[in-house]
Amino acid sequence: MHMADALLSPAVAGTMYVASAGVAAYSIQKIKEEDITKKIPVMGVMGAFVFATQMLNFTIPGTGSSGHLCGGMMLSALLGPYAGFLTMIGVLLVQCLMFADGGLLALGANVWNMAFYGCFLGALLIWRPMMKQGASRTKIMVASILGCVLTLQCGAFSVTVETLASGITELPFGVFVATMQPIHLAIGFVEGLITAAVLVFIYEARPEFLWSIGTEGNVQPQKEGKLTAKHTVIVLGVIAAICAGIVSLFASAFPDGLEWSMEHVAGTAELEATGGIYQALGTVQNVTSIFPDYAFRHSDSAAGTSVSGLVGGVVVLVLCVGICYLLRRKNSTSKESNS
Repeated sequence: MHMADALLSPAVAGTMYVASAGVAAYSIQKIKEEDITKKIPVMGVMGAFVFATQMLNFTIPGTGSSGHLCGGMMLSALLGPYAGFLTMIGVLLVQCLMFADGGLLALGANVWNMAFYGCFLGALLIWRPMMKQGASRTKIMVASILGCVLTLQCGAFSVTVETLASGITELPFGVFVATMQPIHLAIGFVEGLITAAVLVFIYEARPEFLWSIGTEGNVQPQKEGKLTAKHTVIVLGVIAAICAGIVSLFASAFPDGLEWSMEHVAGTAELEATGGIYQALGTVQNVTSIFPDYAFRHSDSAAGTSVSGLVGGVVVLVLCVGICYLLRRKNSTSKESNS
């Protein structure tokens, strides 16, 4: 659901930047109020995990379309909405700059559409209420599916509203929304199943990794983890590396839900935009995208996909861990100055 710059007017894009930046600033402030030390390795490896799994487009049978994980619901179920949101920003920023996946002008909108709903609506409206009395496999599966379906529907609807507000006449609102919502309903259901599988594994391995479990009545996780925290993080890291370096080679070649919808409505998945700001930001992406479209420049080698996946995962991991340490250091400094 990564939007290209041509789908947004500068005014709408700027508004979405302000909205996303506001939520990011609020998230940073909330994180400073808690001890995030234990979240640092999970935040890093799960950022890389989401990056890797977003490369794995899965076919939606009978449609000629494909989908991929957004990841916001998964991240917030582990890290909470604030750290989850910042981790998603790290993923989307790396995708935008290193791989030209989603426009730079559209980055604020992509953060809102793909991160805000999953990390806040999914976490606060579905995950936390369902987990107050403790977790179970069934609860995790239901919360994952409901959360992913709800948040992807919200994200898809936001795309149509943003194109409407931008005056994109090639995508009439009524037809576009009637095309976008059903295909993303199917994508959201599949994402929910995948998210449930990952979270159930973590629940079996280290149930305390899950966010907001047993918060009502101080209920504690009702089971012991089968793996140590270190081994759980290592397993997730290995799975992320396998997904990025090997499984990504077998991703569906069908267009994703947004591209598929655009082709059905406008006859093309690529609209053109003219204007200085579009050209300027496009030039920036041409310079920063060392692996455009997750490949070597001027090469269709399969090795380009594997290398870009592995390099991108490492960059996301380092970025997320670096953000954590920076916030923890600033938090420690502010506490010392206040004492």
